[in-house]
Amino acid sequence: MGGSYGRRMNSGFFNTIFSNECSCVRGAETVGAGAATALGDLPEWRLEDLYPAMDSPAFAEDMMRAKADAEAFQKTYAGQLERLAREAPAQLGAAIAEYEAIEERMGRIMSFAGLVYTGETTNPEKAKFYGDAQERITAASTPLLFFTLEFNRIGDDVLKAAIEADETLARYRPWIEDLRKDKPYQLEDRIEELFHEKAVSGRNAWNRLFDETMASLRFTIDGEPLTAEPAFNLLQHADRTKREAAAKEIGSVLADHSRIFTLITNTLAKDKEISDRWRGFEDVAHSRHLANRIEPEVVDALVSAVEDSFPAISHRYYAMKAKWLGLEKLEHWDRNAPLPTVDEAVYDWGSARQIVLDAYRGFAPEMAEIAGRFFDRGWIDAPVRPGKSPGAFAHPTVPSVHPYVMLNYLGKPRDVMTLAHELGHGVHQVLAADQGLLMAQTPLTLAETASVFGEMLTFRALLARAEDPAERKVMLARKIEDMINTVVRQIAFYLFERKVHTARASGEITSEQLGEMWLDVQHASLGPVFAFDDSYRHYWSYIPHFVHSPFYVYAYAFGDCLVNSLYSVYQNSDSGFQQRYFDMLKAGGTKHHSELLKPFRLDANDPGFWDKGLSMITGLIDELEALEAAG
Repeated sequence: MGGSYGRRMNSGFFNTIFSNECSCVRGAETVGAGAATALGDLPEWRLEDLYPAMDSPAFAEDMMRAKADAEAFQKTYAGQLERLAREAPAQLGAAIAEYEAIEERMGRIMSFAGLVYTGETTNPEKAKFYGDAQERITAASTPLLFFTLEFNRIGDDVLKAAIEADETLARYRPWIEDLRKDKPYQLEDRIEELFHEKAVSGRNAWNRLFDETMASLRFTIDGEPLTAEPAFNLLQHADRTKREAAAKEIGSVLADHSRIFTLITNTLAKDKEISDRWRGFEDVAHSRHLANRIEPEVVDALVSAVEDSFPAISHRYYAMKAKWLGLEKLEHWDRNAPLPTVDEAVYDWGSARQIVLDAYRGFAPEMAEIAGRFFDRGWIDAPVRPGKSPGAFAHPTVPSVHPYVMLNYLGKPRDVMTLAHELGHGVHQVLAADQGLLMAQTPLTLAETASVFGEMLTFRALLARAEDPAERKVMLARKIEDMINTVVRQIAFYLFERKVHTARASGEITSEQLGEMWLDVQHASLGPVFAFDDSYRHYWSYIPHFVHSPFYVYAYAFGDCLVNSLYSVYQNSDSGFQQRYFDMLKAGGTKHHSELLKPFRLDANDPGFWDKGLSMITGLIDELEALEAAG
């Protein structure tokens, strides 16, 4: 659902294309690419800002230049960094700038290849193009591996003196300090090179297998074969029989493919265990915490606070929803069912654009101006297409270009919120780009701040216009469900991942065991009002976060709780909030979360911080209960 510049221990972010999907899959019907429908003309992105075409000379030339530049860089600097730090700090600063430029070219290449592939993952030509690009860039970047490894072997005192002596090194200080945090976990150079090169035939290959398998699945519902987006969207249909039919068909198809999804899960979990063991990580999630530049105890406090809130939030809300639906028990296909009192609105593309930009403009004109570029300049791909990756994301590409947003837009209110969410990412990525490739990198936890804040602005703007109590009730219920999906569901996913990776250390996990782990966390997080039939046992297998970014999911809960606290500050702020907010986004990855939150008098290390964020959700439930009592 979101994306940020990726943090890697070595050699940039270019091997990952961020296609992170919200846990609530959206979609309603298959819409032709760019077709004029009741939703209006849905835009497709224009990737020529990266390269004119897959076979363009510019792409081929950059690929060759990236390889040549990396080899020349290694020849010039390998074995010289300690000496340069002592004798010629300015040359060491220039080396970092040169390294950044090479990484940027490689990132541009892989952004283009990844976005082309994302748009049609089942197209053999595009899949080959992406696979070949990934192989060639992995090989081309291998000569760069020495740089960060050798840089971390420079003595602390020597490096400190060099930074004080050179302005360029001083500018890169945040990146250098960040890099040093990886030092305890880096391996001998040849082992790092092996890990790097084998990624193409290892983790990256399994990621691609998952993506192509998911894109190729067809769910036959009412006699019509559907891709994942429209099939999952039927779980939001007003007709319960249609929801049930869709839910059981989805479960059946996922079960039919459980062998391959179980193999992917076992293989990737073992791959991660090997890497963690060699690097010296003691906990299954600690490598993610390091990448997010967040202390494990902060994550533990978040997880504990959300777990403790299950009864007051999700259990309480879904018990209310069961009454509204006239049911003693909810099945999993009732979780995202619309309330029966009001027909759900459908928003065409023009309306969605206006709603989001108006909400952004009400906060700050600059925010609306930046978001408007995405609409005006072809930075959004909105239609549902066969073979297109499901879900939504904002991919930053590289600072010298601009981000792109991918949606599967079908006009539901949640789609409008998704648009607001991804444009929040996009605004953040545009503002942080001035830091340059190495320092625009935003940890996943903070990368969700702008996206969730954008959603909150849009929701509050719509809620303020709702005068009818029934309409207000529906909007509050929908927002609460979205927040449950973002906070409760994501922490449940995190707990599921911990179970999986912990169990995998003792041997392979069967599909049956994975299903039991999945149902355990669903019962605990959603509450006793739910009954889960066997069709839900395999739903763990469609969530791409588990495959692409293990333990990513808690970043959503972190971002939501953070934004709840941040929005409370905004509501009670006299002036200056907008500027402080933009300063936070512009900082990119140059500051720790504690430093970024200090101007707002917020501290994620404070035990009460998470309770403050969660209290906004319980407050919305209180308001919903009051409306229900008054009605």
